[in-house]
Amino acid sequence: MAIKKYNPTSPARRFMTVSDFAEITKKSPERSLLAVNKKNAGRNSYGRITVRHRGGGNRRKYRIIDFKRIKDGMNATVIGIEYDPNRSANIALIKYEDGTLAYILAPQGLKDGDTVVSGKGADIKPGNALFISDIPVGTLIHNVELYPGRGGQLVRSAGVSAQLMAKENGYGQIRLPSGEVRMVRLDCKATIGVIGNQQHENISIGKAGRKRHMGWRPTVRGVVMNPNDHPHGGGEGKSPIGRPAPVTPWGKPALGLKTRKHHNKTDKFIVRRRNDK
Repeated sequence: MAIKKYNPTSPARRFMTVSDFAEITKKSPERSLLAVNKKNAGRNSYGRITVRHRGGGNRRKYRIIDFKRIKDGMNATVIGIEYDPNRSANIALIKYEDGTLAYILAPQGLKDGDTVVSGKGADIKPGNALFISDIPVGTLIHNVELYPGRGGQLVRSAGVSAQLMAKENGYGQIRLPSGEVRMVRLDCKATIGVIGNQQHENISIGKAGRKRHMGWRPTVRGVVMNPNDHPHGGGEGKSPIGRPAPVTPWGKPALGLKTRKHHNKTDKFIVRRRNDK
C-alpha cells in the first residue's frame, strides 16, 4: 500500500500524507460483525479524568475480530479487505463453508478469493492459523497467543511480524518485533505471514485538526505552566525543568522509567530482553 501526497494548497496540506487504500476492496463493513464502541473520553466511573488528552473524535463502530480462529479444519474464503478505524492493520472478511462470517487481521499478500484455514494440517501460507508445534522454525508469524484458547494477543499492528526461532521442552522461542525473545507454549496458535498495511508508520498527520478527529485533545507542556500546576512550571521566561529528570504532573519519574514489576511472574518466559545488546 502506497502513500498519497497532496499539493500544498494550504500550510496543513504541505506535509499531510494519507494511505492510498489500494488494498481495500470492500468499502462498507459487515453489519452483523459491528458492536457499539462507547467513548469514555479518559474518564472513570466517577467522571474524573484518569487519562489526559483524550476526548471528542469521530464516531466509530467496533469490528469484532476473530483472534481465536476456533473453526479448525474448515476452509474459509476471503470476501474482501476492509479498513478498520480501531487499529492500524487492515482486516479481511472471510466466509466459512457453513456460511459463518468473521473478520481476521489481513496479512500481506492476502486477496479476495483466497482460502484460509485454521488447525492441524493447514499449509504454511499467509492467513492460515496453526499451533506453534506445527509451524516450521524460521517462519514469520503474527497474532500469537500467550495462553492456549485465549486468542492472539501479540504482534497485531500494521507491518509487523514475529519469527519462530526454536522449539524445545514444550515451548517455542519467538522473537518479537521489539527484539525480545519469549517462550510461548507449543499448543498456542499463531497465524502465518506479515501483517499488511506496512506503510502506516510513514503517514504524516499534517495538521492538529486531523489528530482531533482521532480523539486526541491538545497536550500542554509542563514547563509553560505555573509551579502550582506542574513540577516543571515557574521560573523567569523560558526555563529548564529545574530537576535532575522529568516528572509527571504528580511528581513521579517520567520519560524512560521502567514500569515493569521487578519480580514479574512471567520473567521466566523471557529468554532475551528487548534492550539487550
